[in-house]
Amino acid sequence: MKEPCVYILASQPYGTLYIGVTSNLLGRLLQHRTDALPGFASRYGVHRLVRYEMCDTMEQAILREKQLKRWHRQWKINLIEADNPHWIDLSVTLGLPALALDSPRHGC
Repeated sequence: MKEPCVYILASQPYGTLYIGVTSNLLGRLLQHRTDALPGFASRYGVHRLVRYEMCDTMEQAILREKQLKRWHRQWKINLIEADNPHWIDLSVTLGLPALALDSPRHGC
């Protein structure tokens, strides 16, 4: 079943942002996490899902992606922080394990 979606990944809070579109969010997140897709996201370590929006059609998702890509960086940050002020990795809420960088650290 296809579920059109536009999503925003970040390398870390306030880090590098990547905006993409897919009809299979979990599958695409796994591709990003394993760097199976060569390109911008893998080159800059952009793996943390910080926002996603489900759409009715792929056409709507593509239009929203294009719109968000035209936005100023601060507008994108404001959009993320409206629903995710701590920049948590939302892929955990979708059933994926936490990224290694989000795991509790030991020591000082």
